[in-house]
Amino acid sequence: MENTITSPAATHLRTVESLPGPRPWPLLGNLPNMELRHIHRSVEEWSKRYGPMFKIYIGSTPMVVLAGHDLVNAALRDRPDGFRRPSITAEVSNEMGGRPGVFLAEGAAWRNQRRMVMTALAPHAVKAYFPSLVSVGLRLQRRWRQAARDGSAIDLTEDLKRFSVDVIAGLAFGSEVNTIDGGEDVIQRHMDVILPEVSRRSFAVFPYWRYIKLPHDRRLDKSLRAVDKAVDELIAVARARLAAEPQRREHPANLLEAMICAADEGDSGVDDVAVAGNVTTMLLAGEDTTSNTLAWMLYLLQQNPAAMRKAREEVLRVAPDPAAFNIEQMDGLDYLDACAQEAMRLKPVAPFMPLEALRDSVIGDVQIPKGGLVWCVMRHDSVSESHVPQADQFDPDRWLKKGDGAMDKHVSMPFGSGVRTCPGRYLALLEIKLASAMVLSSFDIASLDTVDGEEPEELMAFTMSPVGLRMRLRDRVA
Repeated sequence: MENTITSPAATHLRTVESLPGPRPWPLLGNLPNMELRHIHRSVEEWSKRYGPMFKIYIGSTPMVVLAGHDLVNAALRDRPDGFRRPSITAEVSNEMGGRPGVFLAEGAAWRNQRRMVMTALAPHAVKAYFPSLVSVGLRLQRRWRQAARDGSAIDLTEDLKRFSVDVIAGLAFGSEVNTIDGGEDVIQRHMDVILPEVSRRSFAVFPYWRYIKLPHDRRLDKSLRAVDKAVDELIAVARARLAAEPQRREHPANLLEAMICAADEGDSGVDDVAVAGNVTTMLLAGEDTTSNTLAWMLYLLQQNPAAMRKAREEVLRVAPDPAAFNIEQMDGLDYLDACAQEAMRLKPVAPFMPLEALRDSVIGDVQIPKGGLVWCVMRHDSVSESHVPQADQFDPDRWLKKGDGAMDKHVSMPFGSGVRTCPGRYLALLEIKLASAMVLSSFDIASLDTVDGEEPEELMAFTMSPVGLRMRLRDRVA
């Protein structure tokens, strides 16, 4: 059965082979022209040259590139029935011993897991956890206050990763994790090894690791074992809590307990493998995505003093005391929310999204065969003057305008689109507002830049992170 996502006015349909695109190399396709660390930038540059639809080759495999936001939005909304994440990603994950969570799950398994994850991350559940989130924010404030007094530089991305891990561990797993104060973050350390390998192997032309192990492959195997051990320990602790307090099964206190209870019922479609997979998925989603967005946002604010002043004025008016933060204050930080939206428009942590067709489809005027691969460029129209005035400028006010001149929110899709929109959206924005409000109310940023003073490199691993950002703070005098 063929699915038409967007129907052209003309009846003539193009094939994938007929699309324009950069000339491929024999066997390797366009990979020699793409540095994996900056692969998103290569495809973005080709989008400017070849337009909203063209083709590239990963090895001998063609991929249709969608750069227009209307085409991207339509493809994302045709999930999970028309498109899925590429099967190669799941194959690489399975080969590495990965246990699938809601991120990689498809079909009925995805629907079963999605229900529980959505419930755990719903606004009312996150709001109930808010006092603990404030405690983590105050922990970060103490750490940065000491750095300010010592005059020492803060590794911004690493500290924000610790903040995000501590938040998600408490909300999703009921575990008091304190990596901010120097506790060992086993999973973060090993995720930094694992996630780039998932990306690298997904783009590999030949799976050499099946035949020979290089040093970094052996390091990967060690990290995989360590993460499995850490995840199994989290599950064991949660099971012990449920055994000691059986009444918790009636009202699970966190996502992990809810998943274990569902798995034990036996008819939910969730088993122990899915439980472990979602533990890993939540830690991944809670670490890299939110922390990188926070880092980019603080950097962009520092580069734009007028926006920084306006954000600080709002924080001091609405939420001046981090120790007294409440959920109503966070919901009232409209300009800070706009700063986050603007940072995600300019620096999306997921600048592209690959998909695989589950059936014959038509996108625009191009036939996509079942099994065909699609590359969604998430940062094209969102930084194009034809869709966003002064698109290269950091201007949070564009998100607050109404009527004429208002930002078309379909142009920028940092959390995806359709039913597979990121379930952690509310938590991510709440974390971003709380951490940035803490900074703006407590400190002046003396400097936030790279060692050489250049714009931070966009490093593409599993997400897009800024490289080398160092921040120096001064205690703010009221």
